[in-house]
This record gives sequence, C-alpha cells and structure tokens, in this order.
Amino acid sequence: MLKTCRLWCLGPGGSPAALRLLRKNRGGGGGFRGARRVSTSWSPVGAAFNVKAQPARKELLGERQGLFGVPELSSPEGFHVAQEKALRQAESLVESACATPLGPQTVCIFDQLSDALCKVADLADFVKIAHPDPAYREAAEEACRNIGTMVEKLNTNVELYQSLQKLLSDEKLVASLDPETRKVAELFMFDFEISGIHLDEEKRKRAVDLNVKILDLSSAFIMQTHFPNKIDKHLLPERILYNFAHDGNHALVTNLHAESSDDLVREVAYKVFLYPNTDQLNCLDELLSNRDHLAKLVGYPTFAHRALQGTIAKSPEIVTQFLEKLSEKLSERTVKDFEMMKGMKMKLNPQNSTLMPWDHPYYSGAIRAERYNIEPSLYCPFFSLGACMEGLNLLFRQLLGISLYVEQPEKGEVWCEDVRKLAVVHETEGLLGYIYCDFFQRADKPHQDCHFTIRGGRLKENGEYQLPIVVLMLNLPHSTSIAPPLLTPGMLENLFHEMGHAMHSMLGRTRYQHVTGEMLRGQTRCPTDFAEVPSILMEYFASDYRVVNQFAKHYQTGQALPKNMVSRLCESKKVCAAADMQLQVFYATLDQIYHGKHPLKRSTTEILKETQEKFYGLPYVPNTAWQLRFSHLVGYGAKYYSYLMSRAVASMVWKECFMQDPFSRAMGERYRREMLAHGGGKEPMLMVQGMLQKCLSIEDFVGALVSDLDMDFETYFMDS
Repeated sequence: MLKTCRLWCLGPGGSPAALRLLRKNRGGGGGFRGARRVSTSWSPVGAAFNVKAQPARKELLGERQGLFGVPELSSPEGFHVAQEKALRQAESLVESACATPLGPQTVCIFDQLSDALCKVADLADFVKIAHPDPAYREAAEEACRNIGTMVEKLNTNVELYQSLQKLLSDEKLVASLDPETRKVAELFMFDFEISGIHLDEEKRKRAVDLNVKILDLSSAFIMQTHFPNKIDKHLLPERILYNFAHDGNHALVTNLHAESSDDLVREVAYKVFLYPNTDQLNCLDELLSNRDHLAKLVGYPTFAHRALQGTIAKSPEIVTQFLEKLSEKLSERTVKDFEMMKGMKMKLNPQNSTLMPWDHPYYSGAIRAERYNIEPSLYCPFFSLGACMEGLNLLFRQLLGISLYVEQPEKGEVWCEDVRKLAVVHETEGLLGYIYCDFFQRADKPHQDCHFTIRGGRLKENGEYQLPIVVLMLNLPHSTSIAPPLLTPGMLENLFHEMGHAMHSMLGRTRYQHVTGEMLRGQTRCPTDFAEVPSILMEYFASDYRVVNQFAKHYQTGQALPKNMVSRLCESKKVCAAADMQLQVFYATLDQIYHGKHPLKRSTTEILKETQEKFYGLPYVPNTAWQLRFSHLVGYGAKYYSYLMSRAVASMVWKECFMQDPFSRAMGERYRREMLAHGGGKEPMLMVQGMLQKCLSIEDFVGALVSDLDMDFETYFMDS
C-alpha cells in the first residue's frame, strides 16, 4: 500500500525544486501594477486529486466565508444582498457614463457597469444549476432574473446609448482610442443595436417584445427537446420491452438508444423518439420566424447575417461555401465509410443489411472495436486523475511557464467538499487566477462537462488586475478504497479539452472585462467559431504519445502506457470519421437554411428531408422530425458550423506550430501572445493569421479537416 500511495502522489509538480520555486517566486503582475505574491499554502497538484478531500483545520474552525470568497454568499439570502449592491452600483455608473466627458473613460465606465452586473449574474448562472442546496439554487435563479431585468432596462436606455453613439460618431475621438478600446466600444454598440435601441419608439417596442417572445420560445423549445415520447406497449415485440421505461400501457422512449446492439431497439427508438410533435413544430416555426423578424427590424437581411457579425466566417455566404466545399471533399470517404458499416451490418445481421440512420453510431463503433483493441478498462489504470493533472501541469509549465498548485479553500468557499481549488501561477508574473475543479460525480449534478466564468479579468481603476475565476465541471468517478479516480480515454480527452477553455480565461489578459477570456453570462465573449480553438487544440496534445508518455503510468506498477496503445487509440478515432464529419456538415447546413432567407419555402421537416439526402447520404425516415430534438438551434442558432471551423483552426495550429515539438516554449509564447491574450478584443481572423503567420482561404480550413482523417498506415498494418 505504501508503494501504491507513493506512485499515486509523486509527479513533476511534487518535486522539491518546484516547491523551492514557489517560495522564491515573487513575480510581477504581467505588465500591470501590483505584483501577485506567491502563497506558501499551495501544494503539488497530483496528490490532491488522487485522494478524497479531507476538511482542513481552517475549514473546521473559524467563521464561514462566502462562495468563491464573496462575503455576502455565506448563505442563500446573501444573493439578494449581492444583487442589490450590484444594482445600486449599476445605477451610479449609468449616471457617470451619461455625465462624463466623452473619451476612453466612457468605455471604461461601460466596462465597469458590465463587470458589476456580471460578477453577480455569472456566479448565479453557475450556482443555479450546480449547487447541491436547493435554497442556493433558488436564490441564484432569482438573482439571474433580477439582473436580467436590469440588463433589459439598460439595453433600452436611450441616454446611455447616445453617449456611446456620440463617442463613436466623432472621428477625432475615435482616432484617439487604442484598438482594444475601440473594439470594446463597438461591441457595446452592437449589443445596443441588436436590441433595436437605435430605432424609433414604436419599432423599439416591437424589438423588445420580439426579444421577450424569442426567450420564451427558446425555453419552451429546449424543454420539449428532452421530453420522452410514448408508444402503446402492445405495438412492440415483447422481447424488446425491457429496454424502455413504462408508463401504464405505454413504453417511454427517452433517447435514441444509439449504442444498443439490437437493431430493432435502435429502429423503434429512432422512429418513436423522433416522431413529430405538433406543438414543438409550431414552436420551432415561431422561433425561426421571430428571429428573422427581429434581424430585419434591426437592419440585417437574415438572422444568420446578424449572428455571424464579428466571427471568423463573417457571413452566411462564407459559411455555406465552407460547408459545401467540405462536403465535396468528404464525399468519397463518406461513401466508403457507409460501405464499411453496411458490411459490418451484413456480417452481424444478414437478414437486414440496409444501412439506416439509426445504424451509424452503433456499426461505426463495432468496426472500431473489431479493428482496434481499445476497451476503455485497458487504459483506465494508466490514467489516474492525479497523474493526468500532473501531465497538464508539466505541459503548461514547458509551453507557457505556468504551474498549477492546489490551494486549501476557506470554510464555505466551495459548494461541495470534493471541489479542488487551483492557483494558476506564472514563473515571473506570479498568480494569474483561480480554477475551481468540480470534477466528481454526485446526485443531481448536471451530466455535462463544461467551463463557467465566475469572474472576468480586467484592469481595475487602481492599476491592479482583477484576477479571473472559473469553474471546470466534469463527471468523473471517485477514488475507491483500493484505487484513485481512474479515467477512460474519453474522460482524459474531455479533461484536456475543458482545461483548454480554462487557460484561455486565465491568459486573456485584457484591459476590459467585456472581452476577457471565454464565457460571460452564458455567451462567448470571443466569437463562437474561435471559442473552441483552445479547447480542441488541447485534444491534439492529449493524443500525442510524447505528451501522454510523461504522465500515463499504471497506478499500481508504475509501468508506462505502451506506445502502440496510444497509436491504436488515435487511429481508432479515424475509423468512419468522414461519415461522422459529414453528419456534422448536415446539421450545420440545416441550421444555416433555417436561419437564412424567410419565409422558408417549405416546412422545416421537408427542408430536413431534402438537406439530409443532399448532405448526409443515409435516407430520411418518414414520419420523423429530427430537427425537433436539435437543442443547439437555440444556443447556436446560425452558428452550429463553429465547431467544425474551430477544429480546422486547431488542426492547422497543431500541425504548423506544435506537431514537431509539443513542448516548444517559443511556440507556446507565440500562442499566448497571438491567440490567448486578447480574449474577444481582437478580430479572430487576425489572431489566427498572427499565429500561423499567413493568410488563409476556405480551402485551407477544409484541407485541415480532411487531412486529419488520413490513417497512419504504419500503425494500421503493425496492429493488424
């Protein structure tokens, strides 16, 4: 047992040299006044994640602190206090913004206003879904509503809008603004104008009404996407009934059962779960129509034109070109993938070998399993959570000069005892911010891996830098009496992915909170088609043997993960990957059509059928309406393509900057300087071109995605 514990706990961050560096470090503030002193209470990261959290003395004794160190939030009632404080501050800042002489200070006041409200709203957005105490969740929900009401009020404050409009219409004043300040001012103006504030009073009221209606329709649509459908049990063969929940005489179908090995179960689930619901069809029609009306009212030809302002793509025409060219390049590969799946179906089910949409996920997985031995349980012993965290720590230290250290939270600072608090420390700049790691499974916790901004970074009025605070939420297994938390390869990839988001937030050292890092109030502050680049890039590091070899050791024996196991894992992801990507192209194209020119020429279901036949390849199934389960139409309306474009950028950055040497400090510094440091304060294409040091065409984006599908034949033949 002693040997096992030592293997769990030792790692690069646990070295005496690292601790000496901590005590010695008195770094500066990254160019801003106010150096961040290094805490002597920090400890190495690996050991803290491989054992269950034990309450420290300061958690057991002393006064209870508030959530995230916010004094008011030591109880649920504190949300009301924090909210009222923010609202009073907001009212004072509105007066200042309207009275202050126009200039850079106007933009600073607008940003202070944004920061005052976001400090409460962003924190409440997280707490309302993640806190285990219902009283906290309800109080946070109420705070979100009240702050939201204030934001709506500000968006219709004509005097506030006019102060910004006067600034941006004065050529001399605009010329005096530095590029970041001008960009932030333009973003605030964009936020105003998409709310219709520049319109006359009657149209402005229509815009407000449309915004309210769109919010209501969005909520209703999202809710219905998760509702089960039911079917009379007598209509189903008795042998498959056990696969579904029951409600009296009905079987409830709650999902597509895509991983079921029984073809009939998948077919029934697909046809029942996707059976059209008239209310949901009407809800989607209304949502799309109202979005189009709002876009036209505020001056855009379509909702897609409005949604794509400031993105890498810039316009729906560019997105359509990107998707069509990608589909063209994928075509032959997709046909071959479907032929492979059809062959596997014929092998396993000779009576019915026609390939249908419900077959794609299952048979692509079956081919993967047959061709490569990638059973997750073979990998888990090499991926203890502590080892994976040390791997991230070592990678960030070599690439960016950044180390992760565990800091003991104060009593009441975290919402669950197994949440870990990480200090992010630069070797010369000192403390950069905090990451709260809510990694472990618990009852009622959302089953979604995600990143939340709790507080954005910004340069404060006194010259100090407001440090960013984020939460990473995963759903990992707990340690047991005989083993630390062990991750599957998929969990490892998700950990690296979400840590990419966190580093973007930590290193987005912007002057303004409004453009810091990744997410604020549930919206990306950098463009959606750029926001996933840092996270997807981390997936490439997680798949590189040179990186994995530094930390993937068997938790009992210390044996390194064999190279051929990593190779098999990487190559297995390319099996049927063209068909998988083609499916994403289909979804993204459908999204563009729905948010394009209105009125739509056909029903959403007829458009689905036509688009599926053109951009996917597997037949449309009559009496199904997949679009009614497409929840991303709400949060990513006209922007579903973003994941593909972000992956293309990440692929190019990996191949041209890190593939040769994944630990290159020079490239790491360029990555920070060109892509991470600006948040949303710089045009995304300029950031990408600065990193790659060249101009890009649509063909470059398409080529990057397609080249990722090429097999490593040396690995393939060796393993075969």
